[in-house]
Amino acid sequence: MKISTKGRYSLRMLLDLAEHKDEGFIALKDIARRQGISKKYLEQLVPLLGSGDFLRANRGYQGGYMLARAPGQYTVGQVLRVTEGGLCPVACLENEPNQCGRSGYCKTLPMWQGLQKVIDEYLDGITLQMILDESTEAGEYCI
Repeated sequence: MKISTKGRYSLRMLLDLAEHKDEGFIALKDIARRQGISKKYLEQLVPLLGSGDFLRANRGYQGGYMLARAPGQYTVGQVLRVTEGGLCPVACLENEPNQCGRSGYCKTLPMWQGLQKVIDEYLDGITLQMILDESTEAGEYCI
């Protein structure tokens, strides 16, 4: 499994909003400048993150984006599932119940299920707030 630029940049965008949450609505141009990501790319992420109820938007002169909830209420797993379309290590785990014709006798299925469990538990155990707290201690975050 490899996390795409879309997933990494979405995390950076949300972390930037979390870091500047006390400033109200933040313009994409400001996030783009601070994060070194093009504004055009951020504009492509907004619909994804908006559909996942991560963002609140405000149009107009003081327009921009802010987190819809507190940073501690967003897990990395939630963000990556929305942006990556899932976190399954193999295609046969994407549907529940398993649609693979071999699932009833597949010798490797338990291994893949175990890996899926580890991935989910790990990424769902990390919040945006935890990343910010750790970056305060260690310096800047890098995703």
